[in-house]
Amino acid sequence: MVNKLNLDNSNRLYEEALDLIPGAILGIRRPYNFVEGEYPIFFETAKGGKVIDVDGNEYLDMLCAYGPIIIGHREEEIDNAVVDQIKNKGFCMSLTQQIQNRLAKKLRALIPCCEKMVFVKTGSDATTIGIRVARGYTKRLKVLRCGYHGWHSWCVEGKGGIPKKLYEDVLEFEYNDLDKVTKMMQEYGNEVAAIILTPINHPGAHELEMPKPGFLEGLRELADKHGSILIFDEIRTGFRVNLGGAQKELGVIPDLGAFGKAMANGYPISFLGGKKEIMDALIEEVFLSSTFFPNSVPQVAALKTIEIMEREDVLGTIRKKGVKFAKDVNEIIEESSVPCTFSGGPWMPYITFDPDPNHLYRKLREEFYRQLIRRQIFLQPYHHGYICYRHTDEDLENAVNMISESLKECKKLM
Repeated sequence: MVNKLNLDNSNRLYEEALDLIPGAILGIRRPYNFVEGEYPIFFETAKGGKVIDVDGNEYLDMLCAYGPIIIGHREEEIDNAVVDQIKNKGFCMSLTQQIQNRLAKKLRALIPCCEKMVFVKTGSDATTIGIRVARGYTKRLKVLRCGYHGWHSWCVEGKGGIPKKLYEDVLEFEYNDLDKVTKMMQEYGNEVAAIILTPINHPGAHELEMPKPGFLEGLRELADKHGSILIFDEIRTGFRVNLGGAQKELGVIPDLGAFGKAMANGYPISFLGGKKEIMDALIEEVFLSSTFFPNSVPQVAALKTIEIMEREDVLGTIRKKGVKFAKDVNEIIEESSVPCTFSGGPWMPYITFDPDPNHLYRKLREEFYRQLIRRQIFLQPYHHGYICYRHTDEDLENAVNMISESLKECKKLM
């Protein structure tokens, strides 16, 4: 029996925050997205592949801040480059600093679709400006979408506060359903500005999916046939699946790509890149401006992060570790006979529980993640995890063992 963690300080801070912040915590970090009463609510510090909460409990961090931590927390080489920029040059000015051009040249060399680009801050920024550019360039309104693309009005799942007219021209399709998209394009093709999707499907609370043979290629052909813009949302896959994105890994090149998260190891930056004739809609046709988009601190961090990833073969190492982790976890699941599924290896590992008519899967899911957090492995019940460079072989072996122990506890419920 592994005891429940002491979370007194987390709970106290949560009660305090309820009086200060709507919901106390922002969105996906709220307690109901974990196992309430079992997970910490506030972290205090992090280093490498570990995090420590405000009660002093240390965890193997396999959520990696929902994706931005690709190397590790508090990487000195990256942070030192940022401090040097702050102390010796500054970072928030009325005009752009030259680091912009250096980063842009590096990204153009790495990413197949990226002839020109614009830097923004969040994934939602990048996907939304992608839709605006596609509409401005094609002079069309309709958008076909698949996957999570952020919190902005055109794509957010929760529609509270959003007039229907802001998303009524956005039509959804299912991943790997090329027939459905073909029919949609037959009906709306000359009105469709863009087809946007995550090239590897990572739906909330469901297994991750790789594209079936011909699916992405079929979308590319449909976009070309109907004069629409193909956009890959690579916010999660970029700088993790491949330095050139999933588009380079999978061999299908979109017109536009939205990137973010892992590119700066936690510093806030994203970008939209694509074919120059399409991106040039931003010169006059499409407006984009922000006080903080040109901020040089995350640009410095991104350039240094990419430098380290190339020098140390970070993604090759993560892939190797992720393949072994996936193999070990799959073997454990098979031995356990617990009805659950591992997906997302080697990049975005996730354990989901197979639905059943009696909803036992809900109890199994809650018990599994309760047992896992008590064993100080930080993963999320409704979101896939990540592996970072600083996760050691020993860390991942321990995670495998804790997963095994947690599944044994789940077996008692069956």
